[in-house]
Amino acid sequence: MGQSLSGGRSYLHVPSRLLLPPQPQLQPPPPPVRRKLSVLFAMLCIWLYTFLYSCASSCAAAPGLLLLGSGSRTVHASPALAPGPDGAFPRLPFQVVPVTSLAADKERDESAASQEEQSPEAPNSPSPISSFFSGSGSKQLPQAIIIGVKKGGTRALLEFLRVHPDVRAVGAEPHFFDRSYDKGLAWYRDLMPRTLDGQITMEKTPSYFVTREAPARISAMSKDTKLIVVVRDPVTRAISDYTQTLSKRPDIPTFESLTFKNRTAGLIDTSWSAIQIGIYAKHLEHWLHHFPIGQMLFVSGERLISDPAGELGRVQDFLGLKRIITDKHFYFNKTKGFPCLKKAEGSSKPHCLGKTKGRTHPEIDREVVQRLRDFYRPFNLKFYQMTGHDFGWD
Repeated sequence: MGQSLSGGRSYLHVPSRLLLPPQPQLQPPPPPVRRKLSVLFAMLCIWLYTFLYSCASSCAAAPGLLLLGSGSRTVHASPALAPGPDGAFPRLPFQVVPVTSLAADKERDESAASQEEQSPEAPNSPSPISSFFSGSGSKQLPQAIIIGVKKGGTRALLEFLRVHPDVRAVGAEPHFFDRSYDKGLAWYRDLMPRTLDGQITMEKTPSYFVTREAPARISAMSKDTKLIVVVRDPVTRAISDYTQTLSKRPDIPTFESLTFKNRTAGLIDTSWSAIQIGIYAKHLEHWLHHFPIGQMLFVSGERLISDPAGELGRVQDFLGLKRIITDKHFYFNKTKGFPCLKKAEGSSKPHCLGKTKGRTHPEIDREVVQRLRDFYRPFNLKFYQMTGHDFGWD
């Protein structure tokens, strides 16, 4: 490389091998490509925002998480509504004796055991589609409530109903109208999942049916609330109730000894809740002071096992829903002896109720079973008359 002068100007000799070839200039993408990229980016942002928002909403709607966070979160509950006037209710021809200390102990145990009705194994997480939409909509007070009865099949009914896309239900039992009424309707509504227009908000707490204050309290919330009662042969129901308590306390007295106040005289102990719950006509009288019979649907616990699609058809009609849940949603599990869902909500796998359901009942003295049937017969007949439906328990 040298330096030369030419016309007073200086220049450098640069070897051609050191010269870079001319670089092509990058051209901006054509306008259609830029628009497509912008649209895709915007859609990604919207999807990400919706996903995160729906996750947060789902977590807030989960009762379990709400209860866990209750220590650090203050809920401003509205004052509890005052119950309506409660006149003297007509009594059925039987004398309820005072609850004995043994019965009181049993009721405390049964209250703790009733938490089992919340079925921890039941899926409480919404499906991916419902999760996507849970960020929209709003929380509403329930338009329909499964109010009873304990050990009648309420958990099975709720899980079957949650398959319907227009039903949004709380998985755990809120126990608002019997245990937490003082927390107010705002607290109760906050437990509910978000719903869109056309969807129904539901919950189930089977102890409502036997709670004296529940009818007036639900009526004060809304006189249009639809009520569903799952009933079962009261003798079988009582044995199932006892079986659940026995699983918690293996040392409790026998079913036979708890059934009678005086076995020699054949006097049934109606203070024992396992017996008292099955006197359906007595409890129904309280509800009919606040709701017309046409606003209540009575589901057969036996038919819920033998013909789940048929009973679900009646329930869907009662709720004003399209009959989407049909025979194709069920299969019969011979091991458990119960129908199961082919696909539960939020899952592509079959779903059966957990091991706490369908326990083997202990062998009960036939004489005791017969005496219970004789005891329940007049109350069953009255219940048939009140509901206009013969459940065939006799």
